[in-house]
Amino acid sequence: MNHHPTRAVRRAQAGTTEAAWVRWTLITIAMVFLLLFLVLPLAAVFTEALRKGVGAYLDALREPDAWSAIRLTLITAAIAVPFNLVFGVAAAWAIAKYEFRGKAFLTTLVDLPFSVSPVVAGLVYVLMFGANGWIGPWLAAHDIKIIFAVPGIVLATVFVTFPFIARELIPLMQAQGSDEEQAAIVLGASGWQTFWHVTLPNIKWGLLYGVILCNARAMGEFGAVSVVSGHIRGQTNTIPLHVEILYNEYQSVAAFAAASLLALLALVTLVIKTFAEWRSEQERKAAANLPPERPAPAAAVPR
Repeated sequence: MNHHPTRAVRRAQAGTTEAAWVRWTLITIAMVFLLLFLVLPLAAVFTEALRKGVGAYLDALREPDAWSAIRLTLITAAIAVPFNLVFGVAAAWAIAKYEFRGKAFLTTLVDLPFSVSPVVAGLVYVLMFGANGWIGPWLAAHDIKIIFAVPGIVLATVFVTFPFIARELIPLMQAQGSDEEQAAIVLGASGWQTFWHVTLPNIKWGLLYGVILCNARAMGEFGAVSVVSGHIRGQTNTIPLHVEILYNEYQSVAAFAAASLLALLALVTLVIKTFAEWRSEQERKAAANLPPERPAPAAAVPR
């Protein structure tokens, strides 16, 4: 008697009905695509940045305009990410935990930056706060500068990045439900205690992932920031804008040296994302494998 599984059984155990050559063809296509459009461009960035040696690479990063771009990028991300952290948690909590009129509209607004071009978002801020904008004359009269200054860059960055944390948390909170929060409130916990000791531990890895994605987009945003910055060298150029200026001036080594910082950010984001997903999966498996609580002995049960 033949105990070896048939081909159909092996396919069913693998979760697919396609032949092996179909699976390997799909895997090969995916790997070739990743190689051509992800691995090779990243390798090209670092190769070009180091083409004239490590000394030229470091000199390009020590240049005052480069330091100004790096500093402004970090400042922008340091302001935009906490704003979006607060908004993302609040929006996800409201959408996932409550039923209210306008919930679908709020969910649609959260997705708005995904459907609007960043350039259009930048133009909207120019229309509002520019010299000839709706409140531009009032701002000029009070010596308040938003467009072609840091506040405009921060506003544009906040707009294009605010969906990332909320969109990461909404499905996670919806899947978890609100049973644990309700139990905590019944036991006498306050709203803040419920959030800090019940909700936050359940969403911490999803929250970390959302923050990482938000930070990466904030530091790499080009379109909206390009419109509102004015491209003032040494003042309103972030790293992406600095890379564009250097490349247009045929300073390829300096341009790719600055671009390598964003590439390193992408790699760090990937590593932290993988770690967060791994820890989340480990905690989920640990929770699923917990043994059921044993009933107390009869002698220990109060009568």
